[in-house]
Amino acid sequence: MTDSGASACPAVEFHDVTVAYGRRPVLWNIDLVIKAPGLFGILGPNGAGKSTLLKAALGLVPLVGGRVTLFGRPLAEVRSRIGYVPQRETVDWDFPVNVMDVVLMGTYARLGWWRRPGAAERDRARAALERVGLVDLAGRQIGRLSGGQQQRVFLARALAQDAELYFLDEPLAGVDVRSQERIFRVLDDLRREGRLVVVVHHDLRTAADWFDGAALVDMRLVAAGPTAAVLTPENLRRTYAGHIDVLDELGRAVERGGRTA
Repeated sequence: MTDSGASACPAVEFHDVTVAYGRRPVLWNIDLVIKAPGLFGILGPNGAGKSTLLKAALGLVPLVGGRVTLFGRPLAEVRSRIGYVPQRETVDWDFPVNVMDVVLMGTYARLGWWRRPGAAERDRARAALERVGLVDLAGRQIGRLSGGQQQRVFLARALAQDAELYFLDEPLAGVDVRSQERIFRVLDDLRREGRLVVVVHHDLRTAADWFDGAALVDMRLVAAGPTAAVLTPENLRRTYAGHIDVLDELGRAVERGGRTA
């Protein structure tokens, strides 16, 4: 349980956050507050800094300026309350561990440095694998899984942590339709449980249906808020310059409240 002071603070707050790789700015003066539980999408063109924004929140990239707080506190004080699913291409799939080994890693934060996972942690990991539909593959080496299965394993690892806040970096990139459906079923369950799930996502056609709130990012923050208010034709033009025909279609779909054909 969290204390009442922490619960009154925004779950995620970026204040004047700037990140650069070498001399090249990737994010510039980002001010973004995410308060409510639910599914929140980080959207923008390739190279816009979406994944970097998540890494900034998780302390994985240094900040040139600004600060990030989670539940009103620095990351180091609340790390055990946060789950993370990285992009698949950042993982060494040849590493000699099986599916259960990976999911058990999600229980380490609550164990501390010196305790080893026991029966309770294995039960929690097994329950997480059941949620993503992979309990039958618990003993399989992770490199022998399909791309969608690999992504579900890392989602199960985050679920085993039983976090309050989840960051997912392109969880649907390159995965099969069955895995997409399973992943979003789990994310919908997390929303109903009152968790906040922040997702870097590339497909605008599904964003209007799936996310309660969204932020459009193109190095700077273009717009943020309820999804329908953010994904307007004007905001999409400002974010995705050069793709006007596609954006007009997407804007009309958003106004209709449904997906494009």
